[in-house]
Amino acid sequence: MAMTAFAPAITRSKEIFAEKSSQVALMLVPDLSSGKQADRKFFAKFVTIVGVIGLMFLLLINTLLNQDAIALDNLKYQAKLVSDEREAIARQIDTMSSPEALAKTATELGMKPSESPTFLSLDKPVVETEVKNG
Repeated sequence: MAMTAFAPAITRSKEIFAEKSSQVALMLVPDLSSGKQADRKFFAKFVTIVGVIGLMFLLLINTLLNQDAIALDNLKYQAKLVSDEREAIARQIDTMSSPEALAKTATELGMKPSESPTFLSLDKPVVETEVKNG
């Protein structure tokens, strides 16, 4: 038998080999026709739900930030009130400790002004003239 007698069988086996190898290669990719395919309605619902959840999350974050801003404004207002009260108390202390107010209070308590005031001079050193005998 000559090799040419096997020519149709060799050609046929090449075709079978090519067909089998393409089937094996296609088995690596899932067959979409056998399973359920996602349709456009499902995708639209999915995108809508994700969008709504995202907007709700942004609304929640915005609300929390707004609450913090309101609390901050209240704290600033209270700090301003405390500062105003502190200034009013400082002014009241200044008024009460003025020389006129102190003189009036001393007079009300029965104190009299000194007729011969003595002033302490710190410029001149004080020298003791008394010498101790030892």
